Amino acid sequence: MGDPHPEPAMPSVDYRDRKIETAALREVENLQQAKLARQLDYLFARSVFYQEKLGAARIRRKHYRKLRDLERFPFTTKEELRESQAACPPLGKQVACDMDEVVRVHSSTGTTGKPSFVGLTRRDSKMWTALTARSFHTQGCRRQDIVIHAAGLTLFVAGLSSKDAIEAIGAMFVPIGTGASEKALTAIQMLKATAMHCTPSYAAYFAEWVRRAAKLDPRELGLKKLFCGAEPGAGIPAVRAKLQEEWGARVTEGLGNADMAPIIFSECPDQSGMHFNGQEYVLVEVIDPESGESLPIEKGVTGELVYTSLERECVPLLRFRTRDRVEVLDTSCRCGRTSFKLRCVGRTDDMLIVLGVNVFPSAVRDVVSGFCPRATGEMQIVLSEPGPKVSPPLRIVAECAVATEQWSLLKAEMEKKIKATLSITAAVELVSAGTLPRFEMKGQWIRKAYEKGGV
Repeated sequence: MGDPHPEPAMPSVDYRDRKIETAALREVENLQQAKLARQLDYLFARSVFYQEKLGAARIRRKHYRKLRDLERFPFTTKEELRESQAACPPLGKQVACDMDEVVRVHSSTGTTGKPSFVGLTRRDSKMWTALTARSFHTQGCRRQDIVIHAAGLTLFVAGLSSKDAIEAIGAMFVPIGTGASEKALTAIQMLKATAMHCTPSYAAYFAEWVRRAAKLDPRELGLKKLFCGAEPGAGIPAVRAKLQEEWGARVTEGLGNADMAPIIFSECPDQSGMHFNGQEYVLVEVIDPESGESLPIEKGVTGELVYTSLERECVPLLRFRTRDRVEVLDTSCRCGRTSFKLRCVGRTDDMLIVLGVNVFPSAVRDVVSGFCPRATGEMQIVLSEPGPKVSPPLRIVAECAVATEQWSLLKAEMEKKIKATLSITAAVELVSAGTLPRFEMKGQWIRKAYEKGGV
């Protein structure tokens, strides 16, 4: 007898850069070792930031010979980069090229609300385009696609870089941006768009908007591919399932970093984790976020992502701590790509600790979304005091999509499931569908009730 639950057939595979995407690990390591040597030569010669930082740590260029020697070098943090820019505007002491070589700047906004700028030389921009195009191609973007870009377009790092990458593939790029659902709908209908690039929060929001404002089933619009990123969500099984059901489209996820590159990891159509796509551009480590120890990149390992530039002129970075908490899912794939795959669990600075148990908002959302269609999948964790330590029970507000007489049963089921899955006690408050806020960019799964206006 055959397998009663056969694995779905793998879509036919073609690669954008076959040689590097299917290269053996040793070949990739040799390439990275040589490239890192050249990048360090450049850093020691051109970056005042690293001259001072490595000098203070008594690290010399001669201390690097092999890839494993990188572990002797200190980490770089976002806080250090912000302080450097504040002290030496506009781009900080980390700039390693002449300012007249900078052709573009992007920025990210952190918890301080102050922009942190990232500069690009012409060569840096070409590298970003190549890497981002490989990432979109891995997700299934092809020349015949018409892609609605429903994400940031201006200073957002994945705005203009996505335009360049999608056009490099040969697909049609439609620059809608955020806050323009009516324009997005019109463009999808008139241009017969096949794909959309956006956050998973916007994909959920837009589906609701299409039903409410346009009185249409989102599946009628004919989108076949949703390229999602900028926040965890598209890789959460229950969230992905809901989006795919809503749109009738394949949902894939990408992961990048404003300081390193827009999209560095992305899923192939196998949808079994995000492949590392930056073999010749970025060196990746997974570290223990507490001890800083570098961990082996093998199946089942969890830790924080750390990036080192291998080919950067304007703001090369050495052992940059991303604060992204990830799990390595595998080191091989049915698609034939040889790079490792991971999923992003959340950010280390979003992690909560309930009686010693680490809890990420994405894990809570996965459980809540599993109750669809009785629940909408929308939820918020409410904190009465600053984390990460939270006194039990963890307070969760979740939207309900059934009659009020069924709420008490659903509440009990949710609390039981959270306890069984996450090993924490939760107090679930159910509210009517449409009560919680919706977000066109990144979703906000934590509400800080202790802050003014947070109740």
